[in-house]
Amino acid sequence: MSEIFAGISAYFANLTTAESIWLGIGFFGQGLFFSRWLVQWIASERKAESQIPVAFWHMSLAGSLIVLAYAIHRHDPVFIIGQGTGTLVYLRNLMLIYRKRTARD
Repeated sequence: MSEIFAGISAYFANLTTAESIWLGIGFFGQGLFFSRWLVQWIASERKAESQIPVAFWHMSLAGSLIVLAYAIHRHDPVFIIGQGTGTLVYLRNLMLIYRKRTARD
């Protein structure tokens, strides 16, 4: 684990000004991408049920974990933070779906 953090620290230490700007742009874009999930998540929480088909959440979770693994390999903080937090939303929606199904049965 310390190797991952050392790689991330080295990544930030060696950035040029242009790369720092692009990193900021990347975080901004990832924030916008995550915001759409946050809005959907809040809507689901208010109704206590997912408003999207289950397959969507399974595919989102699988895709997120794959991209997260890639981001960790690349030591890319934009994708590590974005995919790491997105995974929580996908898991929570699956929990809501299965909790509702269990209560119904």
